[in-house]
Amino acid sequence: MINHGVSSAFLEKVKKEVHEFFNLRMEEKKKYWQRPEDLEGFGQAYVLSEEQKFVWGDGFIMTTLPVNLRKPHLFPKLPLPLSFKHQKEEEMKNFFENGLQVMRMNYYPPCPQPEKVAGLTPHSDGCGLTILLQINEVEGLQIKKDGMWIPLTPLPNAFLVNVGDIMEIITNGKYRSIEHRATVNSVQERLSVGTFYYTRYDGEVYPASSLISEKAPALFRRLTVEEYLSGRFARELRGKSYLDVLRIQHGQG
Repeated sequence: MINHGVSSAFLEKVKKEVHEFFNLRMEEKKKYWQRPEDLEGFGQAYVLSEEQKFVWGDGFIMTTLPVNLRKPHLFPKLPLPLSFKHQKEEEMKNFFENGLQVMRMNYYPPCPQPEKVAGLTPHSDGCGLTILLQINEVEGLQIKKDGMWIPLTPLPNAFLVNVGDIMEIITNGKYRSIEHRATVNSVQERLSVGTFYYTRYDGEVYPASSLISEKAPALFRRLTVEEYLSGRFARELRGKSYLDVLRIQHGQG
């Protein structure tokens, strides 16, 4: 997305501060290390089994909204600068008003054997929408289309907007989440910042009633956001496997 109205000066300030954070000495970054049973902070998420391909990269994850869910020991490190035609607008507003917002800064250093590691394993985002800013114009992000991995060429100061699993559930499959992965190279580092928008934490995730009919039954089961997130983050990142778990099997039995 270009012509988005966010000033280039602001984006350059964000880029500079993300660079500065990942260039801190490890002793400094360890002050913000992920705590046991917590994905927020500095470190690496989604490493849940020894069978996973080694993930070559660091991240800094934190909840930014709602304010009451912010972690006081993490928030100071956040860089300071940073409709479907048949769906009722009010219904979508009810899903996302006062929703959960999470930010993740990503750092993928050069790797001497990039073919043996993953920057980020193939997955779809668990949120409703993702907005990604590439800090430097280094290729590495790929999306899966028709069974093939397509590399995306970064555009200066452009935002990439990605549909996540929650949006696929709410739209009952009308909007499909995008499976993607991050690769690394042996020459140049790659940095990005992702902002992930979820429905409100005290709400539920389910197909919107205005998109359900006798001819278009609900494709996904209903559950609380807390249940959804607990199940999501307890699983290894692997394609769109979590959506498959939530899918209702019609016409069986």
